[in-house]
Formats: sequence, structure tokens, C-alpha cells
Amino acid sequence: MDRSPLIALGAINAALAVAAGAFGAHGLKDRLDARALEVFETAARYHMYHALALVLCGIIATRGATTAGWILQAGIVIFSGSLYALALTGVKGLGAITPIGGLAFLVGWGYLAWTSWRA
Repeated sequence: MDRSPLIALGAINAALAVAAGAFGAHGLKDRLDARALEVFETAARYHMYHALALVLCGIIATRGATTAGWILQAGIVIFSGSLYALALTGVKGLGAITPIGGLAFLVGWGYLAWTSWRA
């Protein structure tokens, strides 16, 4: 398996998570209420955790790790993306999407564990 796409994708996501965290701490501090800012910070934190997990999956570079990496990427988009959008727009319905991203995180980590255990 070619591991470079997951490592590159993890690095891009890590940079985006840093940018989002800085934007939340500095650009949004005076624009969002405390709860919305907390939601935004949660999105950035989980974004970074899973960006690092993508790099890990790329380093492992087995078929199972690659699949887990793509599942984790979906989780980043759905979980962190929905929380970023919720914090910025206040549209409460976006919160209903967030657990799907959380489930993708759980499935990705579980798949990584399962395929690694079998190897």
C-alpha cells in the first residue's frame, strides 16, 4: 500500500486544526458566546487528534490501517465539520449529524485495532 496519501492528508488536517484552533482562540473570541466557542474548540481538538491518527495509519501502511485512515478522515469531516458549522452558524440541526462522525471515529479506531490484532 502507498502510505504517502494518508501521511500527507494527516499533515494537511493537522495544519487545518492548528489554523482552526488559532482562529477560534483569536478571531472568534469576541464574536461567539462561550458555549459556541467551546463547541468550536472541541471540533479543533478532535480534528487534531484524528489528523495525528491519519499519520499513524499512513506509517503503519497495511491495508487495514489504510481503510481505518479513510474512515477516520470521514469522521473528521462529519464530526469536526458539523461542530465548526454549528458554532459558526448556530443552526442546531447540525448537532444531529455530529454523532455520525463520532461513530466513524469509533469504527476507524476499532477497525485499526481489529486488523492490527489479526496481523
